Amino acid sequence: MRLQPITWERLTEAVADRITRTTSHDGGSRLRVAVDGAPAAGTGAAASAFADALRLRGRAVQVVAATGFLRPASLRYEHGREDPDTYYEGWFDTGALWREVFGPLEPGGSGRVLPDLWDPVTDRATRSAYRELPPGGVLVLQGPLLLGHWFPFDLTVHLRLSPGALSRRTDQAEHWTLPAFERYEHEVAPAGAAEVVVRADDPRHPAWNDPWGAGETPGA
Repeated sequence: MRLQPITWERLTEAVADRITRTTSHDGGSRLRVAVDGAPAAGTGAAASAFADALRLRGRAVQVVAATGFLRPASLRYEHGREDPDTYYEGWFDTGALWREVFGPLEPGGSGRVLPDLWDPVTDRATRSAYRELPPGGVLVLQGPLLLGHWFPFDLTVHLRLSPGALSRRTDQAEHWTLPAFERYEHEVAPAGAAEVVVRADDPRHPAWNDPWGAGETPGA
């Protein structure tokens, strides 16, 4: 895959512009966007930037973090606190994401999205209030391991880190998760599955696959 240098600012504008010209795959009135990547890739910051750019374009946006939909500790730690296979297969409550996030955004759905469900610090339900996403609104779901679940995304962005960069930028205490991301690369191949791929090895100098022919950024 050929990647071209770009600035985060121009990338954000290009993605936001594309979203405003995108229609839902299932004919619904709301869009669903993924910002996928390991925690070290900075999906939260990218999702927030996309959301800000969309709001400036007059679109309502709800950002949801996948980490707000973790399973209870009794299930996450069933095979120990540092089991990469459990992290890959069982940490995230995909059923709750379908029920509380994607279901309400289906054609004819209520648009009432739950922003989070479980607090991993207290290991209790967050009891957050539902947020109503009006017709024409955009859901931005950010976090790791988002692809491969058949979530009905209308646009997918993958922040890609090389194995070396992933290891360097992941906190030492979280290195036990690295085999899970290696498995994700092997089984899901997110760089091939996502529409937008951003190489984020050096956060100051991203590069992307330029899927819509936007061209390189001079001096990037």
